[in-house]
Order: sequence, then structure tokens, then C-alpha cells
Amino acid sequence: MEIVGLGSHILECVRVRKLIDRHGEVFLHQVYTDRETRHCRCKKQATEQFTAIWAAKEAVFRSLGVPWRRGMAWTDVEVVCDGNAPRPSVEVRGATKERQETLGVGEFLLTLATCRAFATATCLALKIPNPEGS
Repeated sequence: MEIVGLGSHILECVRVRKLIDRHGEVFLHQVYTDRETRHCRCKKQATEQFTAIWAAKEAVFRSLGVPWRRGMAWTDVEVVCDGNAPRPSVEVRGATKERQETLGVGEFLLTLATCRAFATATCLALKIPNPEGS
């Protein structure tokens, strides 16, 4: 496996809480997929979860070399937190998927961490070698 890119991001939880309180569903639909919103809302520390997923999206964009998301939507990146999986996974679509394919990224490795004040995420974008050697 070859590392194509590394992205990291940290966010203040209070900032995300204020955005949710101020803009409500409009903000949530702009930044999060329905599955992400359902996941966060069922958690005791929902604000921290929303913040971690937003940080993860930023980390994914940065790992693809697009720190400013030009032409890409927040919802192009979906962070899947399955309780049975050893770590969160990433699903991409739209312009972000096109960027992923252009770079030859076959897998993302993602890690999240939270506390009451902050959430952080780090993402490695990996190129998976072709088994045929081409």
C-alpha cells in the first residue's frame, strides 16, 4: 500500500453546538448525511459525535489534497460508524469520488477522538496495489 495523502483536523465542540442551535436542520442537512445524523442523535454525547464526524470529513478532504472543498459537498463524504466494525469507515460520492479515483485511492484509514471541548480526526488515503502488477 502506498500513502497518497494524510489529513488531520480538530474542531471545538462548542462551535458545532452553536451552529446546530442557530441553524438547526438546515445546517445538519448541509453537512451530514441522514445516516450520520441518526448515528449522532442516538449518542449520549451527540455534540461531540457531530463534531468528530465533521472533523473526519475535513480530514478526508485534506487527505485527498483538497483542503478547501472546492466543488465538493460536505455530504460527498459519509463517515460510517458501525458499532461492530473496529474503526469508522469512509464512503465517498460525487466530485469527491472523482478525486479519489483520479488519485487512485482505494482505501481510507480513519481515526476519531473526542473530549468535552474538542474532537479530532486523522485520515490516511491509501493506494491499493493492483494484484496484476499494472
